Parts: sequence; structure tokens; C-alpha cells
Amino acid sequence: MKLKDRIYDLLPKKLDWYILKKFIFTYLIALLLIIVIVIIFDISEKIEDFVSREAPLKAIVFDYYVNFIPFFINMFSPIFTFLTVIFFTSRLAANSEIIAVLSCGISFNRLLRPYMIGSAIIMIFSLALNLWVIPHVNVTRMAFEEKYVRDYERKETLHNLHYQIAPGEFVYVESFSRWNNTAYKFTLEKIENNRIVSKISADQAVWDSTLCGWHLKRYFIRDYDAGLEDRVRCGQQMDTIIPLTISDLRIKRQYWLQLDHKQLNEHIRTKQMRGDANIKKPLIEKHTRYAMPFSAFILSIIGVSLSSRKRRGGIGWNIALGIALSFSYILFQKFSEMFVFTDTLPVVVAVWLPNVIYAVIAYILYRLAPK
Repeated sequence: MKLKDRIYDLLPKKLDWYILKKFIFTYLIALLLIIVIVIIFDISEKIEDFVSREAPLKAIVFDYYVNFIPFFINMFSPIFTFLTVIFFTSRLAANSEIIAVLSCGISFNRLLRPYMIGSAIIMIFSLALNLWVIPHVNVTRMAFEEKYVRDYERKETLHNLHYQIAPGEFVYVESFSRWNNTAYKFTLEKIENNRIVSKISADQAVWDSTLCGWHLKRYFIRDYDAGLEDRVRCGQQMDTIIPLTISDLRIKRQYWLQLDHKQLNEHIRTKQMRGDANIKKPLIEKHTRYAMPFSAFILSIIGVSLSSRKRRGGIGWNIALGIALSFSYILFQKFSEMFVFTDTLPVVVAVWLPNVIYAVIAYILYRLAPK
């Protein structure tokens, strides 16, 4: 086959445009309808909070719901994709259009091409939302929720905090009060060549926002020489600036959701360096941002394989099966995250496991689909 003929064969044909238009149009209509329904239910749930906290109408519309839509679209993108494929493919099968296409000598593999193009468009759209759009809009949306919906920021005292703030520098705080931004029983140790060289202890360390540092009260400084003899200095108050800020101790609710991919990677590196035990959720978020958009291909193949056969009962059975499978995918995705918190599986394996399992299901259904 000549190169010109190969290029022509790869160009979209009328059949491709026909299926692709139905794919994208049905996807957008499904998004619009479900978003309207969800917003109505969300308003009915939060109307008392809006009224009691006197939330301005402009803030409700533009700060919350406008920023809520991208977050919601991305969260349920697998369901939208799957239901879209199930719905319009079942209609094509019910109208005997797929039978006509296959009878003309077009292979089932060739029929899948416009579905894969549509899935690629949705994947790129979802990936862009995950990496750049949603972290930005989450800043405004979550700030609105904290102010007008409910008080998300916890006020309790934290206990036994350990941080490595720099190579060889370790901070220990026996307790930290969110009420007055005060760390009690504060300790800063510096270690070189597996040997402690200095230690700063203080009864209290109070955060000063103007200084961007800490006021140490009733402090002791011990410097150790090679023979482990220490020189002790003490005082009532001393100011110090270290790479540990109040934001490190007062992390906002799901703070990592407000970070783009570069900021999230830096956040994870900082937590890894500090030995922070709360690193699993940011890691899950990082890999989920890539794994979920990729599911558009897998769920599209499953949808086409299930709904390309003309059924006597109509499209109702296909839609019901599509809803069950799409929700089972999201449920299994959330369930697999539990393996991370129980240290059963690494984060990468746990996050990508649903895609792997459903890819196997997609292959089996593809082999069983009418050719």
C-alpha cells in the first residue's frame, strides 16, 4: 500500500465523524443534565448554612458553584464517559446501524476508532482539569466552604509531632495548640555524621507572623563537642527562624487538592524529607490525577462491547448494566486506596489496580463482542 493510501486510510471518514459527534454531544448533554441535578440537591442541602452565615449571592454563584462544576465533572468523569458510550451505542444497535456497518465489511476494530478518538479528547480534557484547572478553582471553592458552609479547620491540640526540617535537623513538639499557635516542649536537634552537635529545648515556641519565626520561651541551648561534653546556655526568650512555619502545623483541610502538579510534587518531596506520616493522601492524589483520565479508554471499550449487540428488551438493560459497572469502578477505586493506609500495597499499585482489572474485563468483553 502506498504512503498516500495509508495516510488517506487514517483520515477520519463520515462514519468516524458520525460516531464522534454523537459521542461528544451525548457526553456534554449528560454533563449538563447531571450537573443541574447535583446543583439543585446541593443547594437544598446547604441552604441553611448559606442563610445562617449570610453568604452573599455573588459568592455562592461565582466563588462556589462556578468552581464546583469542574471539580464535579472530574470526579464523575468515568461515569459520564461510560454512560455516554452505553447510551448512544445502544441506540445505534437498536436501530440496526451497527449491523449495517459490520455487514459492509467494516471490522469491529475499525468501528472502535472514533470511540478511541473521543476517549482521547475526554482524557486530555480530564487531565488538563486535574493538573491545572481544578487545583486553582479548589482554592476559592474550599475557602468559601470554610467560611460559609461549615468550620472545616480543626481546633484541637496536636501531639507528638516529628519533622526533619533540613538534612540533619530534626524538630520534635510534644503538643501544638491551634488556638494560640503555640508549640509546647519544643526541641530542635542538629546531627552531623550520626552525632548530635547541638540541641535547643524550650518550654514554649510561639509563632510570630510578623517575624515569620518563633519566640522560644525558657530555652536551653546545648552544644556538644567531639567528647560529648556540652556547653549550656539558657534564657527567658529568644527569637529563631527555621524552615518550619505555622502552615506546616496547621495544614488546611485537604490542602494538597489546591496544588498543581509542580506544587504537589514539591509538597510530597518536603513531606518525604521530613518523614511526615501524612504523606499517603498527597501521593494518592498525585497518581489519581493520571489514572482516572486514562480510564476513559478502558470504560469506552467495555461500553461498546456491551452495547453493540442488539437486544430484544431495548436499551434499558444496557443502561442499567452501564450504571452498575461505572459505579463499581469508582467504588473499587476508593476501596483500593484502603490498601495504601494498611500498608498492604504501594500507592502506585493501589491507584492503578482498578484500571488494570477493568482493562482485563474490557479485553474479555471485547473478545466476546459481535464481530
